[in-house]
Amino acid sequence: MAPVATELKLGKKINEGKTKEVYELPELAGCVLMQSKDQITAGNAARKDHMEGKAAISNTTTSCVFQLLHESGIKTAFVRKHGDTAFIAAQCEMIPIEWVCRRIATGSFLKRNPGVKEGYKFYPPKIEMFYKDDAANDPQWSEEQLIEAKFCFAGLTIGQTEVDIMAHSTQAIFEILEKSWLPQNCTLVDMKIEFGVNITTKEIVLADVIDNDSWRLWPSGDRSQQKDKQSYRDLKEVTPEALQMVKRNFEWVAERVELLLKTKSHGRVVVLMGSSSDLGHCEKIKKACANFGIPCELRVTSAHKGPDETLRIKSEYEGDGIPTVFVAVAGRSNGLGPVLSGNTSYPVVNCPPLSADWGAQDVWSSLRLPSGLGCPTILSPEGAAQFAAQIFGLSNHLVWAKLRASTLNTWISLKQADKKLRECTL
Repeated sequence: MAPVATELKLGKKINEGKTKEVYELPELAGCVLMQSKDQITAGNAARKDHMEGKAAISNTTTSCVFQLLHESGIKTAFVRKHGDTAFIAAQCEMIPIEWVCRRIATGSFLKRNPGVKEGYKFYPPKIEMFYKDDAANDPQWSEEQLIEAKFCFAGLTIGQTEVDIMAHSTQAIFEILEKSWLPQNCTLVDMKIEFGVNITTKEIVLADVIDNDSWRLWPSGDRSQQKDKQSYRDLKEVTPEALQMVKRNFEWVAERVELLLKTKSHGRVVVLMGSSSDLGHCEKIKKACANFGIPCELRVTSAHKGPDETLRIKSEYEGDGIPTVFVAVAGRSNGLGPVLSGNTSYPVVNCPPLSADWGAQDVWSSLRLPSGLGCPTILSPEGAAQFAAQIFGLSNHLVWAKLRASTLNTWISLKQADKKLRECTL
């Protein structure tokens, strides 16, 4: 159900593009309203048509995609959907570059690279950039051109660090969306995005829109079933019937894009502690699981003092069909992890709470296992939760997206710390 749009006081129009308008919001400092239009274009507006309902379709698509990315941990300008045809975003100074990420060679890439056959796959995805200049037909740029342009937006100069951050972010965003479309047997072929500098935080964030104009989508990996704007570009003649066909494609995407926010695959982590004195250690695991959207239950049982109860609890979680990762938390002599591992086909990971005095000796009971057992040992509670998330991420795109965004954000933090250190040294 679409959110009810409360009345917003609009300020002056900041910008107007082919398919959207941007307005100031005087009562929401640092925010703007992105208003979509019922217009579809191709070839830098060489072809332009009115498509009734496109604004709502585009707004639904963009809002769902940005919500998915935001909840994954990607920094975006998106704040919230506002009515059927608009959304609220953080105000940004836009960087005039279209970043393109390709998994499959098609379209303009083939024209610029004769000899490459359509369908050639890029591993990793191929990143390209194009300078936004309608008069020059959006020429392709190199990293060196972007750096030498010495752009400055909201006080941030675009140098090597910023270019690297945008390039790595483009790949991560593409991979998250690619993985999110796979459960629907739909191939994300390529994608274009834009970044801006948030005028309040001075950070580079994903901005503008990601709608059906922004990518190529091939159901079942079959180009003849394409559901994106290419179906409009390919029209020899724009007739009312042809436009209705294009609109149906856009509606198909808008209906299914909402499924990107859901998953049929569910799982949980069950932490078994040998003593309630280990509760603080286990709470850290539970908190880290919550960051990945994974339910976590805590139980107390001792494989030494009550092996029958330990195996009963294990059977309880095996019997309801929910995919489960067991985390064994036992100090001193860890029998809990090995006993669980030897009696279940579910994954088991040891996460012993090591003491300062005997930790070096105690850890061997987790590391040195009898043959036929396969439970790894991770000392960090957060690391144990991440290990479980990586297992669930194989079949749950929402968990995988959080992992991928976390990897990106760690990389960006290191890149920014290095830049800051060099600036201080210089």
